[in-house]
Amino acid sequence: MAPVDPGTLMWATACEMIERAERLHRQFFHPIIAIASAARWEPPIDIIANDSEARIMVALPGVDRDDLKVTIDDDGVSVVGLRRQGTIPRDGTAVRLEIPYGRFERRIAFPTTGLRFGQSEYRNGCLALTFFKESMEVPIDG
Repeated sequence: MAPVDPGTLMWATACEMIERAERLHRQFFHPIIAIASAARWEPPIDIIANDSEARIMVALPGVDRDDLKVTIDDDGVSVVGLRRQGTIPRDGTAVRLEIPYGRFERRIAFPTTGLRFGQSEYRNGCLALTFFKESMEVPIDG
């Protein structure tokens, strides 16, 4: 029996693990075409703050601005919408679908007390919401 190269053994083991992970992914991930309104996912966010403002960035790849609704209240921000599924040509095959489709909703616990909503910007598949911190200075009477 010839000795087995450890590098070859590690590579074969890694390939088997990747194949197993992809089988499990296919087993539990089934794109929903007919019931798009029932599909739910949460877009990822970043929140960056400094002394004068706070900015929420929501990643929404492929979401049309008209399919997006933002609600701001005292307890936070809600971003709700729909990412429509692109069409696959009749002669095409979906090799991998990792970007979620369908209805999404993200509730961001973000107390807005002491903040004033400043602006929203939707560019390059990202929604940016900017809040300005209210001045806490008290005027001194003379």
